[in-house]
Amino acid sequence: MLDDSGATQADAKEPVLGDAAPKGGRQRRERYREGTEEGSPRLVLLTMASAGFLLSMIQSTVVPALPLMASQLNTSLTTVAWATTVVLLSASAMTPLMGRLGDVHGHKVAFIGVLTVALAGSLLGALTHSVGLLILARALQGVSLGLFPLAMSVLHREMPSHRLAGSMAITASAMSVGGCLALVAGGLLTLNGADYRRIFWLSVVLCCLVLLLATRLPRRRGPGGRVDYAGAALLASGLLALLLPISQGERWGWASAPVLGLFGIAAFALCAFVWSQARSSQPLVAVGMLKNGPVLAANIAGFCVGLAMLVLYMGATYFVQAPTGSGYGFAADGLRTAFVYMLPGAIAAILAGPILGSLVQRFGPKIILVLGSLVGLGAMLMFTLRHATTAEVVIAIMVGDLAIAAAYASMPVLLVAHVRPEETGVANSINSITRTIGGAVGAAVVGALLVSDVKMVVTGTGPIELPTEDVYNKIFLLGAVFFVGAAVAAALVKTPRLRDGR
Repeated sequence: MLDDSGATQADAKEPVLGDAAPKGGRQRRERYREGTEEGSPRLVLLTMASAGFLLSMIQSTVVPALPLMASQLNTSLTTVAWATTVVLLSASAMTPLMGRLGDVHGHKVAFIGVLTVALAGSLLGALTHSVGLLILARALQGVSLGLFPLAMSVLHREMPSHRLAGSMAITASAMSVGGCLALVAGGLLTLNGADYRRIFWLSVVLCCLVLLLATRLPRRRGPGGRVDYAGAALLASGLLALLLPISQGERWGWASAPVLGLFGIAAFALCAFVWSQARSSQPLVAVGMLKNGPVLAANIAGFCVGLAMLVLYMGATYFVQAPTGSGYGFAADGLRTAFVYMLPGAIAAILAGPILGSLVQRFGPKIILVLGSLVGLGAMLMFTLRHATTAEVVIAIMVGDLAIAAAYASMPVLLVAHVRPEETGVANSINSITRTIGGAVGAAVVGALLVSDVKMVVTGTGPIELPTEDVYNKIFLLGAVFFVGAAVAAALVKTPRLRDGR
């Protein structure tokens, strides 16, 4: 954690047996088995950044292949769309539990466990020809989103203080890069109607590579304690009941009995969860931690950034793919969308990662989160006012990617500064969930706006209904509003400042 002078306790690791470095491979292996080996900062960072890249690839690679998957499995697009929905549900349900297991029993054990489950899901997806088993495979893959809070915990424990913020920023940037490259990879692997299972074989290879790296992480015992499985079940039930109607409300009807009933169940389960945690001696999530000003601000900012990010990517994708005759857009196909419009922002995020880490270390997470959110505001306004040429759209998306990278780099550091070391995993898990909920709400709102004002457009395949250009202006202005929300949440926080890693 950070004290008032900005010092960090990231290097305050558990006591290591044997001060002298062991000589000889046998002694090194013995210390590794005992959980007392010092870890290489480069290896730790490489592993954590690779995990961030992996989880984004797993989450998004199937998106451009959904129509092909429906065709090859002889099912409807509505059915196969559950392959994306179930990842959202699985991740939200399991991420807090994974974070807590890492905090209690050791992060390496939890990290490898999550990777193993993701590998099992990837293998099942690569081998099955059943849509039911495919959805199960994606549910198992969804557990991989628990890698991010575990990665933040490992970095907090293993990295030297002067490299902590930069390492968190690089890992967060790897997530955004993976999300963009996933769309490119998904399109390339299924080009010309190729077997969609190639996507899952790619995930198998990536999981194996990250697992290989993870086996070399230093093994440190967790502080122990109890895992509140009953509380985890309550939280998972509440989140599932909340996110399912948000993601399916447009299809089921927002006033339908299933949607209203699930919202009621969510309210009851989440209230029961808070009540149980307030009375537990070893809660899954400490209620006091959630009410902590900086933690609350990071979670509000996480919701706002998650919503704004989804608005940017979903809105931009639909906009650039609008067909000729719509009066806007560029009639881009999936590959052109990924390569021409999305890839430049991913490259910018790669290059910005280390720089953002240095800026967070120098000026503190609050300032960078505020500035990044204001940059995001600028990106949304650019898209709203200037979107007639490819260059204008690419620049707006690139600026938005940099804003999101800045937010991702700042929020973990803000959390680490204000929670106890044993709460690092859970705190980052909750922040991940707030971003997920924000993204789900953003998808629902964008979906509703896209059908709120349509016009008939004649294309080469016949007349179709498309959103008016004004709808897209409203979508990007909505993103601007939530970037402002993230900036305000961060600006109201009084937080320590990092000073040169001391």
